[in-house]
Amino acid sequence: MRLKGWDYAATGWYFVTLCTRGRECFFGDVKEGEMHLSEIGDIVAEEWQRTETIRPNVGLDEWVVMPNHIHGIIVIKHAAIETFRGNVPGPPEETARREETPHRGVSTRARLKSGSLGAIVGQFKSVCTKRIWAAKFLAFDWQPRFFDHIIRDELSLKSIRQYIVDNPVKWEQDKNNPANLWM
Repeated sequence: MRLKGWDYAATGWYFVTLCTRGRECFFGDVKEGEMHLSEIGDIVAEEWQRTETIRPNVGLDEWVVMPNHIHGIIVIKHAAIETFRGNVPGPPEETARREETPHRGVSTRARLKSGSLGAIVGQFKSVCTKRIWAAKFLAFDWQPRFFDHIIRDELSLKSIRQYIVDNPVKWEQDKNNPANLWM
């Protein structure tokens, strides 16, 4: 659930958590408080780092890949410039308001705003999945949604950064650790 009325393409700092489906530990293992990435974890880390390289309006702050989730701070520096691909008739201001065409009876919904947090996360998850499946890890999948928190002040930013840094050390107590799901 997103904050009602908030423009998630607006300049801002966002703390996000993306989990694997069923909290399955695809990304590696924590040993003695240190994260050791698997081949899938390496792909996720590489693509996370590419996020700011391929999107000039996006920066990354503290982040960590854990066995079954990734925590990170995404900084939207300025609104993305809307671009259109293909031969789309009509002026850009009209095409930006169009809704997705239904395919095979699938319900329609407005597409994500270019450069928005949801679009950034969706593109990241998509490219990771394609690379992971191409590497023959076909059982991999993401949890459909993701957690976000709008960072509004320096104290919150400092606290979240520390939480991210400490995550591997605290894995044994982490709510995302499958060993703790039934506690």
